[in-house]
Amino acid sequence: MATETISSCTGSSLLQPISEIINLPLDQVNFVACQLFALLTAFWFRLYLHPSKTSPFLRHLVATLLGFHFALFCFGWYALHFLVQSGITYSIMILAGVEHMHKYCFVVALGYLSFCQITRVYVFDYGMYSADFTGPMMVITQKITSLAFEIHDGMARKDEQLTPSQRYLAVRRMPSLLEYMSYNCNFMGILAGPTCSYKDYITFIEGSAPCPKHPEANGKSNGKRRQSEPSPRVAVVHKLCTCAVSLLVFLSVCKVFPVERNIDDDFIAATPFYGQVLYLYLSMLTTRPKYYFVWTLADAINNAAGFGFNGYSADGSPRWDLISNLRILDIEFATSFKMFLDNWNIQTAHWLKRVCYERCPYHPTAATFLLSAMWHGAYPGYYLTFLTGIVVTLAARAVRHNVRPYFLGSAAHKLLYDIITWAGTQIAICYTVVPFVLLSVAPSLKFYRSWCFCVHIGCLLLVLALPVKPRHLRAKEPRSSEPQNPSQEGHAPTQEGHAPTDSNCNQKEKAT
Repeated sequence: MATETISSCTGSSLLQPISEIINLPLDQVNFVACQLFALLTAFWFRLYLHPSKTSPFLRHLVATLLGFHFALFCFGWYALHFLVQSGITYSIMILAGVEHMHKYCFVVALGYLSFCQITRVYVFDYGMYSADFTGPMMVITQKITSLAFEIHDGMARKDEQLTPSQRYLAVRRMPSLLEYMSYNCNFMGILAGPTCSYKDYITFIEGSAPCPKHPEANGKSNGKRRQSEPSPRVAVVHKLCTCAVSLLVFLSVCKVFPVERNIDDDFIAATPFYGQVLYLYLSMLTTRPKYYFVWTLADAINNAAGFGFNGYSADGSPRWDLISNLRILDIEFATSFKMFLDNWNIQTAHWLKRVCYERCPYHPTAATFLLSAMWHGAYPGYYLTFLTGIVVTLAARAVRHNVRPYFLGSAAHKLLYDIITWAGTQIAICYTVVPFVLLSVAPSLKFYRSWCFCVHIGCLLLVLALPVKPRHLRAKEPRSSEPQNPSQEGHAPTQEGHAPTDSNCNQKEKAT
């Protein structure tokens, strides 16, 4: 058992005794240990290397060196892939013209990531659920491609050609090599992200404050100058408590409802369909806390370093959700497929929207889902999930446009609609992501056959029966509200939609 654990880990074996005591793979122990150390380091980084005390050069340098150290501890020599991928794409940015370098960087970064994923899956360890070096590369790929498009927008396109979001995020000068490596490989996000815009990261490193005054509860400025940012202590403690609860739930109930039981022949034969539906929901529900733990801890690390401040809410309390990756309650109580996507892996949804959905002239929904499948990896289950997601998304959009208006006449009808759509959304999500967990084609198709492909068939019928206007016609329709901060546009990459209301701080930044 110990030999297998060591062989599956390419990083340091220093924590091998702890791995054996708690019976967890060594690479997972290394990952959690590095993230906890990064949390402590983040507090030190904010207090002792604050922008008011230290130069951006030193902050970039320290953040980058710490990031490489963590990567080497977790992945050993495989961490060199982070340098190679970043080095090749930076060379392309410098040597290629700004007119086309975004395309070259996109192809090279995604191609290099895909090559590493394919070799890892089909040569080394098919089906391994432990942490692996391609996980950080996925986030680095997002950052590389996002920055390439932002540089292209800022240096090769005119302002009138850009959307408000693209204009806000546009980068007007080529970053230095240190800035580029710091953005890609800083210790706060090297292991688990989340991704962020280059402009937000540079603002954090340089310490420029986007909002000069503290708003009162009524949204008006109280006229008092505030510090460059409030203390993140409360937000970090809250997120660490969320991590603890998520980890406890995952460790206690994960093995009670294994996803593989959904395709067990005896279970299928002995369980009525409503029982299979309930078990499917419970089995997928218990897989989510591990993502809640990893993403919330990563968010807390960035906040502890002072990164992630997003202005003030209406009551004057500071918001630390600039780069948050999820909203747990909105996920668990989502009443539409769109609402679920809006609140799950938020920063990846931003990336998909900015580099694909907004820029793809034909079939943007399908193109976005296919890009998401390629980015996730080489397992066939990923492609089955995202291909199913295309059909479910189109069906959900058709229902929302054609059915929802009939339930808005009264509060009782709206409540009934919300209950029905919550149940439908949860079933559709669980049905869609089963291949994402099972990974292989045969078990995934076995599950879908046990359900007679009913969700696929139902969604196709809805898409054919309920008309939805094309995107370019919907875009011409007046909307009730516009995003107040172009950098925080709607989260779903696959549907048109509304943007969450942003803080007064960000409204002022846009105005300037």
